[in-house]
Amino acid sequence: MINEIISDTKTKLAKAVEVARDDFAQVRTGRANPVLFQKIAVDYYGTPTALEQLASLQNPEARTLIITPYDKSALHEIEKAIRNEPNLGVNPTNDGSIVRVVLPELTEERRREYVKLVRTKAEDARVVVRNLRRKAKDELDALKGEIGDDDIARGEKELEALTKTYIEQIDESLARKESELLEV
Repeated sequence: MINEIISDTKTKLAKAVEVARDDFAQVRTGRANPVLFQKIAVDYYGTPTALEQLASLQNPEARTLIITPYDKSALHEIEKAIRNEPNLGVNPTNDGSIVRVVLPELTEERRREYVKLVRTKAEDARVVVRNLRRKAKDELDALKGEIGDDDIARGEKELEALTKTYIEQIDESLARKESELLEV
């Protein structure tokens, strides 16, 4: 029973770290990264559709991204969705068959804003990890009458070690993203 609780919690903790890394990838650095554009919702025949489902994204140069729609009729909607995305601050150009996006250089002030944003996302991920730990601890405490106190204490110790490991993974990802953001 304890092993099931620990195993289940471990799976959820790994998922929380993965979500945090995805959130970090969504924050723009000085380079054009197709991940920044994948989740943009495009109004495709009245239905919000992820850009990655409507077009291929290529990154030929460090700050340039080329978006080739599968359906040319969606070209203007893709361009409009990218232009209206507040986190990017870009102005796409449309040549009739592709959309070209050139990301401007990040200013020092904007870099600092992004660092704050990434730190907030990291703290949110840590809160999720701690909530998962608390939930698992409550489940272990509920077993007190059925299982010995030594086994529960051992399970709680293992749970603490897991929590520490996953919070360290979040912190490592945060440090990498901060160094990317502050790199000029």
